[in-house]
Amino acid sequence: MAPRKDNPKAGKGRKGRKLRVPFRRNRQQPRREKDWTSKAHEAEDFHIDDALEERVTPKGDLSRQRTIIVDDEGNELIEDLRSGVVVAMRGLFAEVDDGDRIWPCTVRRILRTRRTEERHRVTVGDQVDFRVAKEAEGVVQEGVIERVADRKSQLRRRARRRVHTIAANIDQAVIVSSTAEPDPKPHLIDRYIVASLAGGITPVVCMNKMDLDDRGFGAPILERYEVLGYRTLSSSAVTGEGVDVLKEVLKGKSSVIAGQSGVGKSSLLNAVQPDLNLQIGDIVEQTQKGRHTTSTATLIRLRLGGYVVDTPGVKSLDISTVEKGEIEVHFLEFQPHIPDCKFPDCTHTHETDCAVKAAVEAGLIHPERYESYVRMFEEPWGTENW
Repeated sequence: MAPRKDNPKAGKGRKGRKLRVPFRRNRQQPRREKDWTSKAHEAEDFHIDDALEERVTPKGDLSRQRTIIVDDEGNELIEDLRSGVVVAMRGLFAEVDDGDRIWPCTVRRILRTRRTEERHRVTVGDQVDFRVAKEAEGVVQEGVIERVADRKSQLRRRARRRVHTIAANIDQAVIVSSTAEPDPKPHLIDRYIVASLAGGITPVVCMNKMDLDDRGFGAPILERYEVLGYRTLSSSAVTGEGVDVLKEVLKGKSSVIAGQSGVGKSSLLNAVQPDLNLQIGDIVEQTQKGRHTTSTATLIRLRLGGYVVDTPGVKSLDISTVEKGEIEVHFLEFQPHIPDCKFPDCTHTHETDCAVKAAVEAGLIHPERYESYVRMFEEPWGTENW
């Protein structure tokens, strides 16, 4: 997650080969003139004194191309590129940390306009190459992101029919729930686990606000995930319970802190590193839901080593970026039983002789975990119906 200190593909004097590439369409002149009807109406007697001939094709392929310098892998070589990591998104601007300072950067137009299902081409955690604009008096010096490196992992959800990548290049997702205020939502934990595993991220389950656990919700929920082999911990930002364990979990890794609004994500991070001074919200008494205090995902460097992404709370998580047929893969307790299902394409919802349903009845699979699977599988894909 740390910014790369060198960029072997950039710099003045870097050797490469020339390549002719087409201009982008919005940089070309129209191939033929239009609006003949409007011209005729504007002219007297509808007579248009114009060229007798008009070219409807380009002069030639070479005249509509530009020359760029590329390396052996076909990447365009751009002078004076710097490397860094995106630590925050502020509207159309990205804040990029190059290890020395944080640069406000715009995104190169060709990246913004490239056809993609993602809502934003750049997100928190992305490793990027950027060029710093020339310094001008009275103008804040900015950068332009020229390239985005391939992501090794990502936490994604669907929002308004577009894919929203919450964070990229993350090692683990610490999924925070609370024992009270608001009440725990195990189904939301399951959705985060599926989204994390699908994105190549290791899930960690944290039950917070253990000081309010008068009803004893915390331990049974954690046990549900402990038996599956997931790392779990209980915590309280008020009493300090579990804070040292959380520091151990976060140390030296890049992590995203995710969960419902009001569960205490920012409070836990303040307990881990008090000088962060992250804003903390209250619980709305009528709805028992938390107020949104974190408005955008932010990458924070921890003094103990590692990075953490503090994310805005959500009341739901649309995981329709995961194919329906792949959901079963991310329910680890299903795996030993799937080969014993009668039908090879068994969905484990309505079929007879389903080994997964038999395992639920036998107490080998937690019924609420199975219910979570069914709800995910049966909901309309590609819509936010939560």
